[in-house]
Amino acid sequence: MNPADGQTLKFTERVLIVIGLVMLSFLLAVLLYFTFDVVLLIFAAVLLAIFLRGLADLLGRFLKLSDGWLVMIVSVALLGFLVAAITMLAPSVGEQIVHLRNELPKSAQAAADFVGRFTWGQVLLNQMPSGSDVFANLNTFNFLTSVGGVFSSTVGAVGNLLITILLAIYFAIEPKFYTFGFIKLFPRRNRARVREVLTAIGDTLGWWLIGKAASMIFIGLLTWIALSILGVPLALTLGLIAGLLSFIPNFGPILSAIPAILIAFVESPMTAVYVIGIYVGVQLIESNIVTPLIERETVELPPALTIIFQLALAVLVGGLGLVLATPLLAVIMVVIEMVYIQDILGDRDTQMFEKKLDPEGSEVPDPWDAGT
Repeated sequence: MNPADGQTLKFTERVLIVIGLVMLSFLLAVLLYFTFDVVLLIFAAVLLAIFLRGLADLLGRFLKLSDGWLVMIVSVALLGFLVAAITMLAPSVGEQIVHLRNELPKSAQAAADFVGRFTWGQVLLNQMPSGSDVFANLNTFNFLTSVGGVFSSTVGAVGNLLITILLAIYFAIEPKFYTFGFIKLFPRRNRARVREVLTAIGDTLGWWLIGKAASMIFIGLLTWIALSILGVPLALTLGLIAGLLSFIPNFGPILSAIPAILIAFVESPMTAVYVIGIYVGVQLIESNIVTPLIERETVELPPALTIIFQLALAVLVGGLGLVLATPLLAVIMVVIEMVYIQDILGDRDTQMFEKKLDPEGSEVPDPWDAGT
């Protein structure tokens, strides 16, 4: 056989291999695009499983039971706690929600009247459709269609929630089974490193969940107390909304402040200003006290990159993407640092996502380590 023909054959094989890899990558990208919402549901189940597993491990220090029993005890206890909380708070919160639904249009009208006193406010209001125009465009068919869409989306959300909880329980009961199964997909020489990366991801998500839970409780309670002292109606419901929406960084606090500000406008514009001050103050206290205590144990996410990633996932997937964008970004940052920067680039001395660097690139001393 002619050596030139052999070289041509090898070159052809390489070209075919490259084309096959490109096509496979393209097909995987298309599959990921159309099933990304399923991937996010699995990721949500992993987050919940890490939370359940952490509580189960804590309970395991006192009860010598199997992992399955510990996870089930924790799950039943959390369910009982939620049922008890709903039973206790449902009457008052339900009344406040009905009141909130009735008062928001009045509050919006009061805010519009106040803004309309200014020239810039009149220009802004002229660009917005009036309430009569909005209702004139509605008919019975559109109303029934929207009701059906809300019903179907609600049923879908409940179904997704049940699937997520079920997957989380399975993941929490036997985490090693799924982890080792994933590790076996990689060559033997890389399995130890894959295990390290998965461990780092688990630690990061665990600490992120701890910090987020502490932040939600802190914001909810402090907002409720502050609004109650100020005399704002529906303080309990508004505090609950603030605590729940604080799970979404950057956008959650803004969304939770809108109904509180509108409700305060009914009292007086000055009360609305005080409410804005309360929400800003609560966020400043949380971001400067609660968050720094937790970020020592996890990656520090750049704010601009976090907002961009939230907007991207919100456009691609919707509300679920906005909710899960931050923990997913934390996972991506860990993978970039450990796999790309440390392993591929060989730079194992730089921790660009965990330490702050000054403009010259040298490490800025951590104020928490000043006494060490």
